[in-house]
Amino acid sequence: MSEARVIVVGNEKGGAGKSTIAIHMATAIMHAGARVAVVDLDLRQQSLNRFFDSRRTWMASSGAVLPTPLTPSGQAGEILVRAPVEDQIARFEDVMGQAAGLADFILVDTPGADTALSRKAHQSADVIITPLNDSFVDFDMLGQVDPVTLELKKPSLYSESVWEARKVRASATRRMTDWLVLRNRLAPTEARNRKRLEERIEALSRRVGFRVGPGLRDRVIYRELFPFGLTIADLGPGVRPVPVSLSHVAARQELRALMQAVGLSDDAEDEIAGQETESGMEELDKAS
Repeated sequence: MSEARVIVVGNEKGGAGKSTIAIHMATAIMHAGARVAVVDLDLRQQSLNRFFDSRRTWMASSGAVLPTPLTPSGQAGEILVRAPVEDQIARFEDVMGQAAGLADFILVDTPGADTALSRKAHQSADVIITPLNDSFVDFDMLGQVDPVTLELKKPSLYSESVWEARKVRASATRRMTDWLVLRNRLAPTEARNRKRLEERIEALSRRVGFRVGPGLRDRVIYRELFPFGLTIADLGPGVRPVPVSLSHVAARQELRALMQAVGLSDDAEDEIAGQETESGMEELDKAS
């Protein structure tokens, strides 16, 4: 049996959209037929675990049948906030070992902070995905710029942490971790600031070795489905907790582009594309 592929969603900057990316990736992969285990290392907020708890409750209430993670969310929740670090690490390794025997993919959501658990997760990653808002405030965690010229000076805290994690993993497994930085929550305006930021991201990518891909825009649909434990990948006949519009078709296209950038299976893209066409045709029929 092949090893589960470990995907870690991380950024030491809070509010970058890590949990949103993790939630959408997990559901899209599951809809493609793969077995997915989720591990939530944000021990206080537990957004990923609460999402899938809500999903199970909504399914029981509505009678819908949707894919759910193989690893019960409570297993990750047993990594207690106030436990000694050594116990947390031991519990994390136990959870990862269990998940590796069950799943094709292990998706790990990390907190917006530098913790021992987060560092351990990064060292275990086949792929690190870092959402980055369209802001120099967020970029400051990846790279520092000159305050006069805005030219890139050097890698910053999180880039250095990822570099160390990749070295540890390469030394232990002789395999290199893929690092993907997502341009997330792009605003429709501020073109000049976006161009400046894009140039610095490209320069840093060449220096520290990450790829740049598209994230998810700041859409209402990504937020309003969260309380139900649903994503746009779930919407279809019998799964309509909110009104569906043509803007949701664009959201599905964004998710499809994200999955393609990560390098996941074509099956996931085809599944999203099929739902996208179905939903779009339904809405066009209603409008005509």
